[in-house]
Amino acid sequence: MMKKRVLAMAVAASTVALSGMAQAEVKIGFLGGFTGGIESLTPPIFDGAQLAVNQINEQGGLLGGQMIEMPTGDTTCSDASAASNAADRMVNTEEVTAIVGALCTGATIAAANNAAIPGGVVMVSPASTAPAVSELDDNDLVFRTVPSDAFQGEMLAKLLIEKGIDEVAVTYVNNDYGQGLSDAFTETFEAEGGTVAANLAHEDNRADYRSELGTLSSSGVPTLVVLAYADTSGQTVLRQAYESGMFTQYVGADGMVGNSLVDAVGADVLEGMIATRPGSPDLPGTALFAEAAEAADVDPDAVFAAQAYDAAFLLALAIEQNGNAEREGLSEALRSVAMAPGEVILPGEWEKAVELIAAGTEINYEGASGTHEFDENGDVPGIVVEMTVEGGEFVQVGELEADDL
Repeated sequence: MMKKRVLAMAVAASTVALSGMAQAEVKIGFLGGFTGGIESLTPPIFDGAQLAVNQINEQGGLLGGQMIEMPTGDTTCSDASAASNAADRMVNTEEVTAIVGALCTGATIAAANNAAIPGGVVMVSPASTAPAVSELDDNDLVFRTVPSDAFQGEMLAKLLIEKGIDEVAVTYVNNDYGQGLSDAFTETFEAEGGTVAANLAHEDNRADYRSELGTLSSSGVPTLVVLAYADTSGQTVLRQAYESGMFTQYVGADGMVGNSLVDAVGADVLEGMIATRPGSPDLPGTALFAEAAEAADVDPDAVFAAQAYDAAFLLALAIEQNGNAEREGLSEALRSVAMAPGEVILPGEWEKAVELIAAGTEINYEGASGTHEFDENGDVPGIVVEMTVEGGEFVQVGELEADDL
């Protein structure tokens, strides 16, 4: 049902953009893992970005009445060639002004290096959390509205120590996301006095992980940390770990936070599973987004949905600030509209923003997922929230900040 609704929204957006011969359009592309390891997580992320586009179009569009069209591309999450091809189509065929995405880190890096950076296209990822994104030689073209896993890994480690879990086995998907998150987690966990009794990489999209699980379980620890994807290796690892009776406590991070995982492995099996994911602070913009999302039948609590909304809204603000739909100058405009000083713009306040920009007034967008004070790498600070499986679904049980743990 969700996939059908996403397709319908995409078709509707295209129809609006093409409905009038005199009505021009501006293209902001969306790169996501519509198939593969996060295929159940991608539709609500797209919904978040499309909500921003719909609000802007309903409030008169940008650049004097041009509508935004959001073509989509499937990166499959884990296939660098697919990500590169999708980005190449966006940059060179669709001729987008900017891109929301990609979502998985490897897809973002491949899309950036092979298409977006050579084409001078700004990308804003709402979900690529690996520290490797910060290291791109990107000419100030790659940004993200989600904090780095250097922070999430630290928070997950401290959370487990606080809960009295001081010995774990870890397995991570063998890519930039899994490696970066595992490194950050392990460094902090051991610095806080914990022991990582075993730590193994695993390849995604395999049918059998019993060999790796046998090695991990030989440590004798009851807690298994799985840093992978809910729809591929993470799901299979958890199912086979349970079937083998090897562990009694499961832990994950943002890539595992999807109710499709609970449905696939079993609510009874995963009851009490601990996880973390980037969250949104309790700010006015968060409440406004939640209200608008619920009215549009979009899940405001879906992982990365708020960050995707902010990515799309920020790019539209930057285009308006830039004064045209060209690519040149957009990254500078993005920093201008996202960061203090300036009059605060909240989610949905498009008409207000347009008036201020036209008057030459500086603006500062404070969004659905918080403020976006980009550093020199295009990274933002943020918060991490604690999740647990309760009653057959992931629920948020608290916010984690560096000073709290």
